[in-house]
Amino acid sequence: MEKIWHYTFYTDLRIDPSEHPVLLTEAPLNPRPNREKMAEIMFETFNTPALYVAMQAVLSLYASGRTTGCVIDIGDGVSHVVPIFEGFALSHAIQRIDLAGRDITTYLQRLLRQKGYSFTTSAEKEIVRDIKEKLCYVAIDPEKEMMLSKKVAGMEKSYMLPDGETINVGVERFLAPECFFNPSVIGKELEPLDDVIVGAISECDVDLRRDLYSNIVLSGGSTMFPGIKERLTKEIKEQIPESVDVKIIAPPERMYSVWIGGSILSSLKTFHRMWVTRREYKEMGPQVIHRCF
Repeated sequence: MEKIWHYTFYTDLRIDPSEHPVLLTEAPLNPRPNREKMAEIMFETFNTPALYVAMQAVLSLYASGRTTGCVIDIGDGVSHVVPIFEGFALSHAIQRIDLAGRDITTYLQRLLRQKGYSFTTSAEKEIVRDIKEKLCYVAIDPEKEMMLSKKVAGMEKSYMLPDGETINVGVERFLAPECFFNPSVIGKELEPLDDVIVGAISECDVDLRRDLYSNIVLSGGSTMFPGIKERLTKEIKEQIPESVDVKIIAPPERMYSVWIGGSILSSLKTFHRMWVTRREYKEMGPQVIHRCF
């Protein structure tokens, strides 16, 4: 990470980190020693004047204008379901799922191979990822969608490869993201995403559950599939009492919601009191960074 940060500061941003406070983000359940190491590098290697470490899911919630809700953060390598109350993540209820965007890409690659299109090299896998991002969607009812695709013409979409060749992508468009709701299709013994969400909220105090169900916020690039909001709403409603309102918020800018939330947090007038300063670090050591939570 040190090399990445060095490149970011000096090559991308072209700034001196010793002149700027730094707001870092971290994944849920990040081990305490990792956080301390982050502080050590920032203060001792880059001499930053002040540092704050925030959980990504909390920032995503801030970006949606909320302080209480349940964030579904799906990136490329891992997914998290994070219930949050008044800006504090309820750590006992956080769920991690080892299924994310990369798995969808790999499954789509397999489906296309079965159709006769071979994508094997790392460069070709990037093409599959682009196909996923441009053409894939989540079906409300995959069985009905499959039947519809056999009856209705025009369900296929064409995609032009870099060499000018065009391929047609049909049922693969909605079969690939189906991994979220049926992980067994890719050989993973995991709970479906909707089950994990219901399980996480069920771990929270009964008085909080209605607020959490009515403020489910999607975050991360792998939540950008059209239809995912509607499908999750349908699947969750089938598992809980009818009297409980389910509202899923899918901000159009959710691919960048962590950054947006960080920008909002750092611009608050009260935020200057939350920084951990270099002097505090020298007096108390790396453990002082846990004050951020």
